Amino acid sequence: MNKITIIVGLSFAIFFLVGLATTLTRSMMIGFLDVLPVYILMGIAIVMMIYESFFDKS
Repeated sequence: MNKITIIVGLSFAIFFLVGLATTLTRSMMIGFLDVLPVYILMGIAIVMMIYESFFDKS
């Protein structure tokens, strides 16, 4: 039951962060290079969430 809750919570958070980052690229005023730091930070945040949820058992 705990793993299912973790997977559901992670999927909601990941969908939110990816949706937030892709919304920025829809604007004509903002180029890809302007959004690249956002993609990098979102990727780091997602990897940290997954690592903390499944691999960090200290």
